[in-house]
Amino acid sequence: MSDTFLAPDARVIVQGMTGRSGRTHTLGMRAYGTNIVGGVSPRDEDVGGLPVFRNCADAVAATGAVASVAIVPPLAVLPAILEAIEAGIKTVVTITEGMPIHDAVRAKHAVAEANARWIGASTPGIAYPGRMKMGFLPNVSLSPGRLGVMAKSGTLSYEVNHRLVQRGLGQSLWVGVGGDPVKGTRFADMLPHFAADPDTDVLVIVGEIGGNEEEELAAAIIAQRFAKPVYALVAGQAAREGVTMGHAGALIHGNVGTVESKTTALTGAGAKVFGRIQDLVDAVAA
Repeated sequence: MSDTFLAPDARVIVQGMTGRSGRTHTLGMRAYGTNIVGGVSPRDEDVGGLPVFRNCADAVAATGAVASVAIVPPLAVLPAILEAIEAGIKTVVTITEGMPIHDAVRAKHAVAEANARWIGASTPGIAYPGRMKMGFLPNVSLSPGRLGVMAKSGTLSYEVNHRLVQRGLGQSLWVGVGGDPVKGTRFADMLPHFAADPDTDVLVIVGEIGGNEEEELAAAIIAQRFAKPVYALVAGQAAREGVTMGHAGALIHGNVGTVESKTTALTGAGAKVFGRIQDLVDAVAA
């Protein structure tokens, strides 16, 4: 995975730009300030006057794009990622839900071999508030500030950040890593960026039960001696055992993945951990 993160003024293409969702999100991202330079689609249809190319290689050659947002059906996500990285794209954001796990495993290995970065699957996207966003993070929850934000859940993170913005606290960078069990970028992968970023003073984690991502992050905080304050929400205290959750990654194995396991690990790493959104917001704003 590339050690450097995407620049706010990066040239971005949209794979699947002429579809209904592709068109909507392309225009929304561009209106926000994202440097959308073209799109990829088999159909030659106008989307805000942006050029449409038949494949990523042609798009990259013509525009110099270094990043892509793929807005395609679940079974087309893997081919879109492979096409993008083969064309030299270094950051791919995939917003589609329902990507097959075996496809995600293949994508993760391919991206690593290409020294690229994949955000997804099933992510609301990423944003440098006030400058650019890739995906559909809500504008009402975005505001320039000094909080680095990472989240599994889109809707939980929208609410957390909306309340923080109402308290005058915005974000330096917001990364939705997604809630799938196999994903391109995990919490711990982003830690070096936030540690080195001069625009980030505090790290806010929006986590949830299931998987070991929060425990993995806690270990990385200790190993990397991450020195900035960390505030974490671990949602799911009231979840009943045996009930299917909305996120494919919300799986508990033994004592790993529970609220207690995550809280213990993060607290041991020096983070302040909360089970309610308002408690987290009040602590960050204090």
